[in-house]
Amino acid sequence: MGTRRRYTAEFKAEAVRLVATSGRPLAQIARELGINEQSLHKWKRQAKSADGTGVIPDHFAQQEENRLLRRELARVTEERDILKKATAFFANQSG
Repeated sequence: MGTRRRYTAEFKAEAVRLVATSGRPLAQIARELGINEQSLHKWKRQAKSADGTGVIPDHFAQQEENRLLRRELARVTEERDILKKATAFFANQSG
């Protein structure tokens, strides 16, 4: 089983735009882009706004930003913990 690929909000928006404007079948676009057809169906459903247009909602961009921020938070937290341990070690050495 392979790892799950993550797509940017821009990629998802462009894929949905192609479905809406190209006149080609969704399955063909999914094959051309190398993505799962069900994923493209899901993105298309998510892109439907209340007025029925295919406007891409901000939540794609928000999801991507949240993912990046979580990764950054984990990195900074790890660095902080290392610094706390180093500070405690050197405080014990000098005393």
